[in-house]
Amino acid sequence: MSLANVSVNVCPDLQGSLLTEFEKRYKKPGNSRARTGELIVHWQNRIDPDRCPSDQAVLNLLKGKRNTSELWLVDGLCRLLLGCSYAEWGNQFAQKQYDNTLVKIHTSNPNSDFLEVEGPIAHPSIPNQNFVGRDKAIASLNTHINQGAKIIVIQATGGVGKTTLAHEYLNSQGFDLVLDLPMAKEKDNIQLVDSVIEGWLKQDFDEEPGREFWEMLRRLKRQLQTRKIGVLIDNLEPALDGQGRFIEPHHRYVELLRVLADPTVQSVTLITSRFRLCESDVNVAHYLLPGLDEQAWQQFFMNRHINIDIPTLNAMNKAYGGNAKAMGILCGAILEDFDGDMVAYWRENSGDLLVKTDLKNLVTSQFHRLQELGSEAYQLLCRLGCYRYQDVPTVPTEGLLCLLWDVPEGQRRRVIESLRNRSLVECDKAEYWLHPMIRAEAIARLRASEDWEEANRKVAEFWTDSVKTVETVENLLKAFEAYYHYVEINDFEQAGYVIVRRRDTSWKNGEPLGVAFYRLGLLQPMIYSINSIISELKNNHILTMLYNILGDLYWLTGAMNAAIEFHDLSFKAAERTLLSINLSPSIYFEVKRWKTWSLINTGLCKISLWELEEAVNIFQNIESLCNNHQDSENGLYKNEKDYLYCLAFLNSCLGFKELALSYAKKAELVVYKIDNSSWSQGYSLLFMGLTYKNLGELDKSFEMFRQAISFAEKIHYTQVKAKALSGLAELYREQSDFTTARFHHSESIALLDKIGAKCDLAEAHYQFALTHQKMGDAEKSQIPFQEAIRLFTEMEAPKQVEKVRKAIGKIDEI
Repeated sequence: MSLANVSVNVCPDLQGSLLTEFEKRYKKPGNSRARTGELIVHWQNRIDPDRCPSDQAVLNLLKGKRNTSELWLVDGLCRLLLGCSYAEWGNQFAQKQYDNTLVKIHTSNPNSDFLEVEGPIAHPSIPNQNFVGRDKAIASLNTHINQGAKIIVIQATGGVGKTTLAHEYLNSQGFDLVLDLPMAKEKDNIQLVDSVIEGWLKQDFDEEPGREFWEMLRRLKRQLQTRKIGVLIDNLEPALDGQGRFIEPHHRYVELLRVLADPTVQSVTLITSRFRLCESDVNVAHYLLPGLDEQAWQQFFMNRHINIDIPTLNAMNKAYGGNAKAMGILCGAILEDFDGDMVAYWRENSGDLLVKTDLKNLVTSQFHRLQELGSEAYQLLCRLGCYRYQDVPTVPTEGLLCLLWDVPEGQRRRVIESLRNRSLVECDKAEYWLHPMIRAEAIARLRASEDWEEANRKVAEFWTDSVKTVETVENLLKAFEAYYHYVEINDFEQAGYVIVRRRDTSWKNGEPLGVAFYRLGLLQPMIYSINSIISELKNNHILTMLYNILGDLYWLTGAMNAAIEFHDLSFKAAERTLLSINLSPSIYFEVKRWKTWSLINTGLCKISLWELEEAVNIFQNIESLCNNHQDSENGLYKNEKDYLYCLAFLNSCLGFKELALSYAKKAELVVYKIDNSSWSQGYSLLFMGLTYKNLGELDKSFEMFRQAISFAEKIHYTQVKAKALSGLAELYREQSDFTTARFHHSESIALLDKIGAKCDLAEAHYQFALTHQKMGDAEKSQIPFQEAIRLFTEMEAPKQVEKVRKAIGKIDEI
């Protein structure tokens, strides 16, 4: 869980201490919000320049209006006002309470044994009966860490227990958070390191990752420097070549390891691998994990109520080198096939010792055994090989049941139980996964069978049906698993449909999964995924939507020319679709709307490039299309009113105030009535706010921006919130309230920098510079002016650069 999502109870003692210190330091004439503004400036300078609380959040905590608050906010205020972390304050408070308790007990009973206790009494935890014989291994890991190691590679052959040891260690050492990266079992499916870091920042730290790789690394490093984080990179060997170096497509993982190995981070990283990591640029420690000894095997078998025969047990342990996974499989086979008789099992299976007794051969023998029995369990085990166990590392029971399509419903759970009893499938709290070596055997057999395509389709349908709404990154990744299964069987049209399929959301309309990716801040995985399949697609209907989403993604990253190109491709794909014979009315209407959206999005790109006259022409064409086309009689363009507020804004910028006001009034009549997308709802309020600002109607402008912020916070739309904050800053500048203006400018820039919205960030810097300019501080205006020029230049937006240079020129004229 991300610490940004962890809430803590704020006890009255802490709340009182924070409020007292706040009043002492910031008690000045004026309202509370103005005083919190100064506190937040200090926060930016001393605590975290990239994550700042709102003034309302601070006031709610200080005034005791909320009993709980987010941990990062409480901790930051403790550091700023009390000079200690939240944890340190808690320890001090607990010690005081503890001392008071001792005094009370001693007063009432001087002979109490409680006085002998030197610290809090720990409640014994329930031991994991699968984890035995690893005390020396844990001690060895602690020795490496005490000697300064930040990364430890746990190396051993398959099944010795590398992953189990790593999980047990990281979950028992008091880490605030554990990041888990299961490496893909096949080289072609290894996740790009950019996507890994982006996912960690967004999902685990609740921080916008930014759009540049080096910026993502910087933000990750900052998180690791301020928190005690455990990291597990599991099953690294598929990413390594024969020399123990990262294979070429994934050599940037070295940069991630450099951050994880940095002496300043508080993290500990455990890597499991069958091979040695030999990247000379990264400082790692290696720990060779031995097999379990006879005593550990004896404890494991006793836990499962198997009668122990010491000579037999020692013989099995020696034959399999103490392999932990072999121990579990042997135990399952003895219980299932020999009624718990260890001696009988070994008498029958130890004769052919010329066969190499390693885990791979043991796994193969178990597959053969299930196959000979002709059991449904064999089919299920092979079919389970098609799951990826990466972004979504485990599969719920329903995901196994869907693979038993040819087994009577009443018998399906018995089949699952059979695999569990043989230790051929891992399970924890009704979530399942396969050991890497078992998965490798399973997928090899599945690929060679007639079930390969059917199994992938069943699994794709399971993931699709299991996610009804996409509100979180976790939901998003589960829904997207279907894409990979369709790609596996070369059904690229269905893979594309996964991206464009709409799902319900908490607001009016659903949205395509690809749109949810960029709404939730995960741009790079979606750009990569669309580009991976788009050349394989022939269906113009799906291409229309994919090109449009790809154009939006490039627009968000500031690649305006690429965005315009893809929106043009979307438009042309829509035209080809409309030429199709026997097109259903629903698809006809949908494609017509996507065609219109491609024009709208092109117009928005022109606005971002500040090519205003060209943008006006595009939106006027859209207006003509929506109002005069025969399709309007059928209600096709009933909801297509985006052109109204865009033309209102454009005309207000070009000085045509009456025309701008006319469009604004028309837009106001429909903006709250139509059932639009999240983008339209947010951006309609932004454009209306900017229009009324340009027209001098500040009260209306304030109202629009405040509604935009409320909507953005409701659906987690960071970009809309940031742009609305910049709009509020412009309004406060108009009123010469420079303190509030600068505060909102800083808020907006921080948010836009986090998500890497290059165009909006450039505009936010430009507006901040104009505020400094109006304050008469020409020197301070130069830094944001130059930053705006740099960003607009990277976007290849010469008219935006010209706009900024003209504003700078006004200083020279004064």
